[in-house]
Formats: sequence, structure tokens, C-alpha cells
Amino acid sequence: MTVKQPAIASKGMVTSNHPLASLAGTEILVRGGNAVDAAIATMFALTVVEPMMVTIFGAGFVNIRLADGTSTVIDNYVTVPGAATPDMFDPIPGSIDHKVTDELNEVGHLSVATGGTLLGWATAVRKYGRLPLGTVMEPAIRFARDGFRVSPYLRAITAMQEANIRRYPATAEVFLPNGKVPAVGDRIVRSDYARTLTAIAEHGPDYLYHGPLGQAIADDMAANGGIITMRDIEDYQVHERPPVRGSYRGYEIVGPPPPSSGPLHIIEMFNLLEGFDVRGMGFGSEEMVHLWSEVMKLAFADRFEYVADPASTSVPVEWLTSKEYAASRRPDIDLARSKQYAAGVRPASLVESTTHCCAIDEDGNIVATTNTLHMGFGSKVTVPGTGMLLNDCMELMDPTPGRTNSIAPGKRVLSSMSPTIVLKDGAPFLTLGCPGGLKIFGAVAQAISNVIDHGMTLQEAFEAPRMWDRGPFLEIERSFSAFTALRDGLRARGHTVQTPLKVAGGMNGVMRRPDGMLEGAACWRADGAPMGYSGGDAIVEGSDPPMWRN
Repeated sequence: MTVKQPAIASKGMVTSNHPLASLAGTEILVRGGNAVDAAIATMFALTVVEPMMVTIFGAGFVNIRLADGTSTVIDNYVTVPGAATPDMFDPIPGSIDHKVTDELNEVGHLSVATGGTLLGWATAVRKYGRLPLGTVMEPAIRFARDGFRVSPYLRAITAMQEANIRRYPATAEVFLPNGKVPAVGDRIVRSDYARTLTAIAEHGPDYLYHGPLGQAIADDMAANGGIITMRDIEDYQVHERPPVRGSYRGYEIVGPPPPSSGPLHIIEMFNLLEGFDVRGMGFGSEEMVHLWSEVMKLAFADRFEYVADPASTSVPVEWLTSKEYAASRRPDIDLARSKQYAAGVRPASLVESTTHCCAIDEDGNIVATTNTLHMGFGSKVTVPGTGMLLNDCMELMDPTPGRTNSIAPGKRVLSSMSPTIVLKDGAPFLTLGCPGGLKIFGAVAQAISNVIDHGMTLQEAFEAPRMWDRGPFLEIERSFSAFTALRDGLRARGHTVQTPLKVAGGMNGVMRRPDGMLEGAACWRADGAPMGYSGGDAIVEGSDPPMWRN
């Protein structure tokens, strides 16, 4: 029995991590928009109702597959400000999570990278949508102006970040009304943000990238020790890239290329897994969890060594995603004992916190997009008078100089986002994604395997227990059946086991069933909800009547 229930529809489906956001996307589909319009409407709505996860001055990828087979990825990930230096933070010795003194890369103005979400979303609508940007933004403006209910999830994250939110008056005014963490069911109104969104709807993305909203960011930075300038904002560019592709047991995997590392390593892990009888091991078995642990550690070793902004680093995508490379590494895996792994040896000849939504329309256009302001409420900074939260994506950069992903001016930040589309016989089969930082691509890969290897329904695949390992710790969710025996068995194999409530965040997605119906699902780890619509036009005089069937 799953915690949540899926939605089934024939005309269109939108899934996201908040029901109001899914409603926004569905509204846009019914108003004549396509899947691109619906996905971007959903994302704008999420900046309002899931404010701790996404902002218009953040980072993300839009993975688009049109009904005619065209595939493209819009890269609107953040970039490092021009005044940044490799040694701008003081790394804490021994940290493997980019921790620095005084949390300067996590909280406050220095933690903010130059955001690209607004320009990326506007580009997607302009090039591939059907409706004007202003129309697409209408539901989000309405939610910001009229308010929305505080969910247990929003309240929990607000309470977790309360001390840091209090440091920034414009943020505290909205999210700590009357100086307190709001209660579940309280209404949050974001009047300043509604006015900001209305101005963007009227003037377009130039209102930020070449206008008063960008200047407000730059002025706030200058007044508070930040380093982003108006020049950084004006120089920001969206990149449109071909997706990275791979295969797993007859299914094609399609997702964003670097600077997203996620789909690249999903493909790498699947190539390794193809040499094992994953189905025969059985879901949740000690053998299966151990195998996933070893495969993930191999992928993370390669990620640390080889993957960064492709404009500054030669990323060997074809090699890392090749079946041949997987075959060469598979013998390194010991099915009896836990190991730590070094990166593969690259052939000398080669040169090379977050939210998610999915949308499918009646014509067969499909979109998966993941976007973030990184940690809960990002930098915690709201630009005064705008209602707009700023990201803390500088935490994603390695604060130690001289490494693959070290800080450099203008560098695109490395991501693990994995808005993924799965094709079967060239046709859309499944689209999915989730938040969760470094844990994203492992969670997405497990969900795909749950469907392909274990025959789960989409809802079951998303809600099934997850694990994660990049070394030195193996995390397993406490919801695994026979949990104590599983944990003890893994420890006997040499794993250092941790047992969190959840690994990564709320997953959502859509699958096309064999009968042609769309099935949407969202898991228990966030406020997610699928929403679709069926039906059709009325039959009028002059048309042939339908044939009734008992």
C-alpha cells in the first residue's frame, strides 16, 4: 500500500511537489498551452508556494522532448560571479561537503551565485511554448497575491532554518509572520513578490537581466558584502545543449549533459548494473542494496575526478557513458565486501534542497525540469522590496583551490540534477526527477530500475525505500522491510550504515501506460501531487452520435 495515490488522465498530466503548482500547470494546459507552457507555469508557481526550494534567481535545467522527436536541454544553471576567487572561503579541514568557516558559502550574500532560472524559463516559453509569458505566469501571480496555506513540510523547513531567516528582515517579515514560525494552515501572502512577478509578466526577463530588478540585486549585494554586480547579471547566458543519451535493458535514457552530472552517472551506473541479475536479487535484498552501493561509489569517484563546467573542463562524456568502460570497471565490484574506489583511468587519446515537475500534453510533448535555490530558503536573503529570495549555490563549488570543481570567475556550477526522460522503442515511456542535491541521480536511477527491473507501478517505484552511498557511509531508509536484518547484514559486509528517514526528496513524474493513458505520481517525501485532465468537447447537432456500449 502506497502513502499517496496516482492520477490517471487521457489529455494531459502535470506533476510537481505542491498541489497548487500542479494545478497551475494543468490550468495552462486547459487554456491551450503545451507541455512547455505547463511546466514553466508550474515552476513559477513553485517559487511562490514552495519558496524554500526554488527562486527566479536560481538554477536548473529544462529537458524537452517535442512530439516530432526533437530533444533539447535548456541549461539555466548558475554561474560564479566575476569577482570570485578560488580561495574566497576558508575550507574546514577534512570536510567532504564543502563546509567552510562561518558557513559563508551557505548563508548570506557571499553564498549567492548569478541566477539563470528566469531567463531559462522565458527562453523555453518563447522558443517552444504556445502562450505568452504573461499568461503562463498568471497562476503564480494569483497565488502570491491571494496567499496559500502553510503545509507541514513548509513549516518543518521554516522551523529548521528559523535562526538564519531571522538574520534577514525582508525574509523574516514574510516567513516568520509576527516573529514566529507559522502554524500549519496559516496563510502566507507574498505581496511584494506578486508585484515583482507582475512586472516580469509585463516587461519580460529584461526586467531582471537589464532592468530594475537586477539593479536591486546588485545594490543589495554592494550594501551587504556580496560580490554580484550588474555586469554579472547582464552577462548571464542560457545555453541550449543536446541531451546525453544511454540505454538500459532496451530503454533509452535521455537527460541534461554537463554541467549536470546526474544523467551521465545514471547511464554509467546502469551500464554497470546490466551485467548483474538485479531482478533476480529481489528488491530490498541485502545483495541488491550492496550492489547499488558499490555502483554509486564508482560513479562518485569519476564525478569528483572528471565532471565540471564543460566550458572550463574537458568532460569525457562518451567514455564515461560507454558500455566498454562499464565492462572494464565491473570486475572491480566485490559482491561480498564493501570497497572504496578510485576514478577510472582516462585514455590519453580522449579530449573532451531543489524541486521538480513534469508535464505531458495531448500532442505528446514532454518536459522534465528540475530547479533550485539549493538549500532550504537558499541564502536566506530576500532582496528588499522585491519579495525575491536568492540562491546559495556557491556552496556547490569546491572551496579548495586546484581541484576539478574549484571556484573560478564565470564558471558554471556543477549539478546533480536529473530531469530524465525514458523512451521505449523511440516513444516516450516515463519522465521523472526529484530534489536532493548529490543524492538526486542515485534516487532517480533507483526509481527507473524499480519500474524496469522489479515491475513496480509508478507510485510504488517513487515511494519505495531508497539508499545512497558515495563513501564512507551507506545510507538506507528505515522503511526497508526486514530493516534490522538488512542493516546488520550490510554492516557484516563492511558498510558503515546510517539510517535516515529519507534519502533525497520528493519525486514526481508521469508514465504512459500500454493503454495510452497517462499515469502521474508523486511520493511521500514532499507535498507533491499529480494532476491531469480527461474528457473532451461536447458532441453537437450535425455530428454523428456516439455508439453506446454496455
